[in-house]
Amino acid sequence: MAKKPDKKAKKHKEHLAALAEAAGRAVDQDTYLADLRLALMLADQADQVTMARFKADDLDVSDKPDETPVTDADRDTEALLRDQLARTRPDDTVLGEEFEPVGAKELIKLALSGGRGWVVDPIDGTANYVRGVPVWATLIGLVADGRAAVGVVSAPALGMRWFAAAGYGAWKGAGLEDATRLKVSKVKKLGDAFLSISDSTAWEDQGRLAGLLRLTEDVQRSRGFGDFWSYMLVAEGAVDIAAEPELAPHDMVALAPICTEAGGLFTDTRGKAPGPFGADALATNGRLHQRVLPYLHPKNSD
Repeated sequence: MAKKPDKKAKKHKEHLAALAEAAGRAVDQDTYLADLRLALMLADQADQVTMARFKADDLDVSDKPDETPVTDADRDTEALLRDQLARTRPDDTVLGEEFEPVGAKELIKLALSGGRGWVVDPIDGTANYVRGVPVWATLIGLVADGRAAVGVVSAPALGMRWFAAAGYGAWKGAGLEDATRLKVSKVKKLGDAFLSISDSTAWEDQGRLAGLLRLTEDVQRSRGFGDFWSYMLVAEGAVDIAAEPELAPHDMVALAPICTEAGGLFTDTRGKAPGPFGADALATNGRLHQRVLPYLHPKNSD
């Protein structure tokens, strides 16, 4: 007996196709420039809060239900961003990690509605932040017109910031007047590629560790730069492939436009969900994307 088509799966496929079409639509370089300026201003303000509490002796740390840490700096930074966006963009939705986080389905619904939504992660890399490791960042992203339109990644403890807007390009620097344009690498052979991956535990939990290990054997070198930094290194052209097996929208919305505006590709690890609209992530220089997908999902056609 022929298998009946899954209506939900069909509808989901149609939604992803619509999002892919939106992501591929050309826009003028000034379309989201005002939003990018705002995001950079918000990043300046967030940096003041996060740096003031970094390595503080009285930093308040607790565990969330998923057993990941959260600090007073996380909550205060997100509250600041929400307050500022409510004042400057009162008609836009605001989504964040610490207050009413959402999943991929909710983000897709927002994007398909044509609405505008700011998606923030006050401190990406909270575990690092708690231990005094400087690899953490505030992520500020905007979904508009069915796409991840704006992204700012600010890592003040590293003295680094990356940003992009659809049509405007991807840049590294303090602001619009002091930045260097980003371009992904031109590496074509997997054996010449640099790979950045997350901790192996989540890959193992999902039964995908074997494929990942094969990938690490077939690339020139693999490293675990962690969190946002892996993707920013792809945008810079220093790394060719970055992947993580489990992410939420607040982890990805800011990253996706920076990678794609630098000339790369950013999808889920099946290559089906464009940008941040999946449950995991694969970012590459574009040339290697199709080569990598079978490693991350041996049955990628499922």
